Amino acid sequence: MSTLPSRSFGSVGVAMVTPFTPEGEIDVEAAQRLAVSLVDDGADMILLAGTTGEAPTTHLPEKQTLLREVKDALAGRAMLVAGAGSNDTAHAVRIGVGSQEAGAQGLLINAPYYNRPSQEGVYQHIMAVVEATDLPVMIYDIPGRTGVKITDDTLARLAEHERVLAVKDATGDVEQGFERMEATGLEYYSGDDGLNFAWLTHGASGVVSVVAHADAHSWREMIREVDAGDLPGARAVAQRMRPLVRAIMGGGQGAVMAKEALALQGRIPSATVRLPLVRATDAEVAALRMVLEACGLL
Repeated sequence: MSTLPSRSFGSVGVAMVTPFTPEGEIDVEAAQRLAVSLVDDGADMILLAGTTGEAPTTHLPEKQTLLREVKDALAGRAMLVAGAGSNDTAHAVRIGVGSQEAGAQGLLINAPYYNRPSQEGVYQHIMAVVEATDLPVMIYDIPGRTGVKITDDTLARLAEHERVLAVKDATGDVEQGFERMEATGLEYYSGDDGLNFAWLTHGASGVVSVVAHADAHSWREMIREVDAGDLPGARAVAQRMRPLVRAIMGGGQGAVMAKEALALQGRIPSATVRLPLVRATDAEVAALRMVLEACGLL
């Protein structure tokens, strides 16, 4: 019997940026090319309209167009998951339903942000989105952004639903996640690139990465080595990737720095972001370029 973890959402997921034209419109052709290149580089799941995809400043018709066109370009080569996050439950439901209509094969649902509801409110919000579609669901636990934790009891209740299959964990607490994996049977995915090695060695199914924009191949290599029991080899990948993780996720904003990396690599034509995000400074871009060059990625 295989001892490998179940992988309902693949193993190397990319929380993909949304390319914009210099004027701030969605660049659909650039998004298609980028998604295909990420899969070519080792990704088997693409997440659209997550935080890194600037979900708060893209609207449902834009999200649906993006989903349809990227799904067409991928032609079944990777799972396509859509973010359905909002602090307005009715809005989150509309996003979930609209995403399914546009071809999403799974949903990522986070706790409501900013308004900090009770745990009962968190549960009812997430369940309203879960029950609005018939898609498999990954819960996104990221209290640093939402301002509210998903407690053990709430997660256990959510796990009772047959289509709640996984958690993307960005809590920074690997020990807690290890215990929750055992308690709930849910698949776990690292939502923190700096902890990918730690999560995988604790039994996580995979990663949902921002740094993979620049180098999905290395995360694929790490997962192969963990699966094969070659922890020294996997650790060496983690050490090799550390400067890139710091460059993209350390000082700047992940969506901003991922776009700058892709623009430097010539994989998107513009690193434009929508306010309230702004472009990286010249100094930040220069430092990023140095790391990409040192890693052999330019």
